[in-house]
Amino acid sequence: QVQLVESGGGSVQAGGSLRLSCAASGRYIRINNMAWYRQAPATQREFVALIEYDGVTNYQDSVKGRFTISTNDAKNTVYLQMNSLDVGDTAVYSCRINYVATQGWTTNAWGQGTQVTVSS
Repeated sequence: QVQLVESGGGSVQAGGSLRLSCAASGRYIRINNMAWYRQAPATQREFVALIEYDGVTNYQDSVKGRFTISTNDAKNTVYLQMNSLDVGDTAVYSCRINYVATQGWTTNAWGQGTQVTVSS
């Protein structure tokens, strides 16, 4: 089973930057992809960015050019560099890891969420 620990959230003024981290630990065969989602108050959780094991990335249109998803060399930690933040980026950000468990099936693990607050 995989456990995720997130860090890096906080408060920033519009135009500022934050970097989120999500570290995976535990036993697994392989991580297939790693992603970030966010949920603002009274809204549905939405996809933000994803990185495949081979490094291919995908972003929500509203964050393209501002956010960058990446991993460490061991590919067990995922980062989200967020630049040019605006008030609309305020949300709880959660990482999601899709992995192959030791039992052989593919499943997801979610982080606990970290608050990002952008003020004008």
